[in-house]
Amino acid sequence: MATKKPSIDIDFAGLKEDLQKQFTGLHPSDPSQWPVLPRTLLYVFAAAVVVVALWYTWLNGFEEELKAEQAKELDLRGSYGTLLTKAVNLEALKKQREQVQQYVTQLEKQLPSKAEMAALLSDVNQAGLGRSLQFELFRPGQVIVKDFYAELPIAVRVTGRYHDIGAFASDVANLSRIVTLNNMTLAPAKDGNLAMDVTARTFRYLDKDEIAAQKPGAKK
Repeated sequence: MATKKPSIDIDFAGLKEDLQKQFTGLHPSDPSQWPVLPRTLLYVFAAAVVVVALWYTWLNGFEEELKAEQAKELDLRGSYGTLLTKAVNLEALKKQREQVQQYVTQLEKQLPSKAEMAALLSDVNQAGLGRSLQFELFRPGQVIVKDFYAELPIAVRVTGRYHDIGAFASDVANLSRIVTLNNMTLAPAKDGNLAMDVTARTFRYLDKDEIAAQKPGAKK
């Protein structure tokens, strides 16, 4: 014999009326006196607002951090590309560096030391005398000290024939040490000769003490 299942009757109308009563006549200034359901919903809403606000604030900070990291990534990518290019061309750069060092060494060999300057001035004088030129002026000026070398200007005035003056200039250019002729002027002189006024510049390298004196703070 089959048994009947008990039936559950729900009074939806009464339930709806009860819910309406709970949300009727609520005082906004005193939520603590509200019925259980509205009060609970208010607490849940307030908690949700707080969570959303905190989440939004945290996301803003995270976004700024993300942008900073993205900018850093771009910088690192650029640095990586530069370093990669250098790494690929490293051997070629080493060879270029060796060539430059060899070139600098050759130039240094053409610069006399402080002790050799007197001999160089004598070579310039002998180059003029060897071409039968008459020196009317041979006056070394003030030494100009640069970072790694010193420059000595020499005021020179010689008289002689045109071709002899040209040969003298060629002889000076072919000296083993570097000598340049600057501010050259030619003017007629006596007996059909020419007078040449020129500033000869020669250079020498600095010794260790002179280089140290050029460093910042050395004078102090």
